[in-house]
Amino acid sequence: MVGALGISACSAASEAKKVSEFDPKRDALGFSRAYFASGCFWCVEAVFESVNGVREVISGYSGGHSENPTYQSTNTGRTGHAEAVEIFYDPDVVSFSQLVDAYFGSMDPTQVNGQGPDRGSQYRSIAFYQNDEEKRIIENAIERLNREVYNGKIAVEVKPFEKFWLAEAYHQNYERLNPNSGYIRNVSIPRLNRFQEKFPELLKKEGH
Repeated sequence: MVGALGISACSAASEAKKVSEFDPKRDALGFSRAYFASGCFWCVEAVFESVNGVREVISGYSGGHSENPTYQSTNTGRTGHAEAVEIFYDPDVVSFSQLVDAYFGSMDPTQVNGQGPDRGSQYRSIAFYQNDEEKRIIENAIERLNREVYNGKIAVEVKPFEKFWLAEAYHQNYERLNPNSGYIRNVSIPRLNRFQEKFPELLKKEGH
């Protein structure tokens, strides 16, 4: 897919990974990265694409033990991977803490092994951290939400990030490219709308 940068997002991500080995905080284009899983990656990608400061969101697989997972293999539940997204964001515009707030505010964090109608370990929710500070932010958010909202029932896993595997090309930008899909109309769009109504201050302005 070609993003707002005028280059292939996959190419940008590949180049970013090579350069970021020397600078784990930012990629070649000056963006930081974050990784989350929360049900179908079509939904999660659409949510984070709407956040101001997010430049690109890529769908893929993470959190498992197998090499080169595919949509078909992940759906068996035997790879250990969950559908996940890789977020390229500008930390001068949106913080990791705000992304964590968006993450928990865009789903039901008490649902085990699934999100909405999607059930199975491949749809489980995982908040990945890349350093101690990110882990602290995630754990503090869970502690607060468990105390104030969910009465200790949050089921989101907190895991160290290891590797992100790019999903097949047809999954990228799926919500935007397939607006007439029954799943998009009945699941993804309502989830996106609920998020946007809840966090208007985090949204991109029209035209961005």
